Amino acid sequence: MLIEKMTADHYEEVLKMMRVFYDSPAVLHTSSDNVLRNDIDACIGDCPYLDGYVFVEGGVIAGYSMVSKSFTTEYGGICAWIEDLYIKEEFRRRGISKKFFEELPVLYPDIVRFKLEVEPENERAIETYKKCGYDKLHYDIMERVMIED
Repeated sequence: MLIEKMTADHYEEVLKMMRVFYDSPAVLHTSSDNVLRNDIDACIGDCPYLDGYVFVEGGVIAGYSMVSKSFTTEYGGICAWIEDLYIKEEFRRRGISKKFFEELPVLYPDIVRFKLEVEPENERAIETYKKCGYDKLHYDIMERVMIED
């Protein structure tokens, strides 16, 4: 399995996967195609806050991830949020997520904290994340959305 930086060549395939992901119960809020396109544009453009990756197995795109970066005052350094992590159904349970989590510290050697969100009902994902060293935080997340989707 290869982890590749997302490029314009991956655009349509990633958009299809994002549509499936954002219409699934794994996400609290579905997003418009316009928002998804903005996300991909940020990944393949020069946005310093968002990186995109595709997972390739046997020459086929098996999934994708998007990682955003911000400063965390709690840990005094850069935090990376695994914003999206999606593996196509036929490629699940092959260790792709595990390989990606193992590679994250190599891709981001200066990161002081990695975070992600997961739906409590997504037990398989939680099991994978725990095996990869992630622990549940005891924070509630609050938000105020400033755009209409």
